[in-house]
Amino acid sequence: MAETTTVARPYAKAAFEFAVEHQALDDWSMMLGTAARVVANEDMHRRVLGNPLVSSAQKVDLVVDVCGDVLNDDVRNFLRLITQKGRLVALPAIAEQFELLKAQQEKRMDVSIVSAFPLDDAQQDKLASALAKRLNREISITTQVDSSLLGGVILRAGDTVIDGSVRGRLNRLHEALSA
Repeated sequence: MAETTTVARPYAKAAFEFAVEHQALDDWSMMLGTAARVVANEDMHRRVLGNPLVSSAQKVDLVVDVCGDVLNDDVRNFLRLITQKGRLVALPAIAEQFELLKAQQEKRMDVSIVSAFPLDDAQQDKLASALAKRLNREISITTQVDSSLLGGVILRAGDTVIDGSVRGRLNRLHEALSA
């Protein structure tokens, strides 16, 4: 996983800089996302991308054909370039890195909240505003329920994880007592 991220980063940065320069950030985001979903498709990978009998040119042409008119010439050329470099299978990671750069540019952050019980809208709004203030970013929240937490929440914002769950506190207490 780390290797794919390392490979993807320079391509994502180059695509991002091109998109910013041409004021097409949202368009590139949509097009890369579409192509990445095609590349990540299990059937596509098994039948085409993982098939040594299919040439690199044929692979990229098939991905472009499946995407249809969604892709513009610049993105098609980008796909051809990464295919020539043997990096087409890294496209989902490239698209993910691109989205991280886009979110950073827009001062936006996606936050995942896992809670022991469903959060109502007021609780979500309160958490979002507290996080927005602390992180100085616009916050977009997704929530999940995991009853094994017993109580509290776990927040994931980028590389930051805040474990405020009862289960997490009990684990930390156990570790402190065991040491």
